[in-house]
Amino acid sequence: MQTVEIKTEYIALGQFLKLSECISTGGQAKSFLEETKITVNGEPENRRGKKLYHDYIVDVDGFGPFKVVRS
Repeated sequence: MQTVEIKTEYIALGQFLKLSECISTGGQAKSFLEETKITVNGEPENRRGKKLYHDYIVDVDGFGPFKVVRS
């Protein structure tokens, strides 16, 4: 499982996708979320503003699972 390190309390799903290199620009988030199956802690999610906190598990179809870690 890959980890994505954040320095803030939370990160939005759209920002997370860019930070995890699933997408290359933030503008791609909306269409990526419409086309790609993503789960957050086992629940389906497609809102780019969804807040992700420390220890959340994000599974992105085609990229694998990621764990959000606060530094």
